[in-house]
Amino acid sequence: MGIDVGTCSAERVAPPTREARAWRGRLRRAVVATDLTLVLVITGVVGVVGVTWRQWDVAGTALGAVAAVVTAVVLMAALHCWDPQVLGQGSEEFNRLARTFVRATLLLALIGFVVKADGLRPWVVGVLPAVGVAVLVGRWLVRRVLHRARREGACMARVLVVGTPEAVADLVARTERVPWHGWRVVAACTPTGEGAAAVPVVGDLDDVARHAATHDVDVVAVAPAPGWSAKRLHRLAWDLEGTGVDLVVDPGLMEIGGPRLHVAPVDGLPMLRLTEPRFSGTTRGIKAVVDRVGAAVLLLVLAPVLLAIAVAVRRDGGPVFYRQERVGVHGRTFRMVKFRSMVVDADRQVDALPNEGAGPLFKLRRDPRVTPVGAVLRRLSLDELPQLFNVLGGSMSLVGPRPPLAREVARYADDARRRLLVRPGMTGLWQVSGRSDLSWEESVRLDLRYVENWSPALDATILWKTVGAVLGSRGAY
Repeated sequence: MGIDVGTCSAERVAPPTREARAWRGRLRRAVVATDLTLVLVITGVVGVVGVTWRQWDVAGTALGAVAAVVTAVVLMAALHCWDPQVLGQGSEEFNRLARTFVRATLLLALIGFVVKADGLRPWVVGVLPAVGVAVLVGRWLVRRVLHRARREGACMARVLVVGTPEAVADLVARTERVPWHGWRVVAACTPTGEGAAAVPVVGDLDDVARHAATHDVDVVAVAPAPGWSAKRLHRLAWDLEGTGVDLVVDPGLMEIGGPRLHVAPVDGLPMLRLTEPRFSGTTRGIKAVVDRVGAAVLLLVLAPVLLAIAVAVRRDGGPVFYRQERVGVHGRTFRMVKFRSMVVDADRQVDALPNEGAGPLFKLRRDPRVTPVGAVLRRLSLDELPQLFNVLGGSMSLVGPRPPLAREVARYADDARRRLLVRPGMTGLWQVSGRSDLSWEESVRLDLRYVENWSPALDATILWKTVGAVLGSRGAY
């Protein structure tokens, strides 16, 4: 199931050899082998257990197993679950798998109904959903191996950027910030063929295809630049045909994507249609219900942990909870509750302390006001668990922007105020991306990305990543 990282090239100067770039084929073969192995093993084990212990009919069990395997594999191929363009890239890989197994389950149920095969019922109700979950976990494990290799500089796609020096620098910074995306910018073409950039400038806009071949790149990324026209882009697309080089175009719509971007062709000309973000409606109502139900369930499950923390905080002296006024959706204030992690008069001491925080935020890495118990709670984010009561009451969400103080909001620019269009969250992109280690600009950018591109899938991804962020304690102090 793993990827042989040792043969992936991490070189930064010389173009990669064919062997060094063979990781793409190995990645695809590893994914296909993992998926098929899980499908066959789980269906086979269920069939054997069913026949041996549950006394299932052998012929019916064999038919059900074959039907489940064929349905799953055919739909995985038909829905392009093994497309190299999505392997290891974003949530689309997992979205395709989820859609595949939902459709496979419905299709097998329909087949069972039409042919009146009651023996297919356990495969529809239990086996296929279990196989789907197992395949998702298998893909996640393969991705973990791939991301580990990329953090070490291996298994990367070489990128040539076309754009201004500022656009080149921005893309270089983004690729270095998220190395697991798998891009390494190795060269650039600028409007003048020169300019200070983080990578070598190898030419101007007239000979991009030749430089792409010379530097053996995998991707040509085009950013808006003076002198770059639709005709030039069309010519570049023709020149790259048959070379195996991907052409990626930045539309200039920063931090907007996903469900808000649509292609609307006009007389054959592809136009990007940008829909407005929705802050109300059915999906938002479902989010509110999921938030409250999830908070109630977590409070019940974590009740012993909450009680133990409360006892530890009380023995440290002072009240168990700390309540503070925060600004919520549409600027409405609410009382946010946390386990007390500082001394009782911490608020009165803040003006005498240096501020290491970014922008209007106050943060101090070694804050003398933090109690011994509070230090442990902060490192593991346990002090934030009582915010589940805020979620239950509707003033907060499980996922959303960071809940700000009124003094912070008073210093917000217009872009930062868009954070207040949605409920603040216990976790968010800011938490899974570094929390207090982020700059103010980066924190605002991540929160605005969430506001502009919210979807249930994005919430699920953030909740999943929160587990790793909390265990890693990155930026928690």
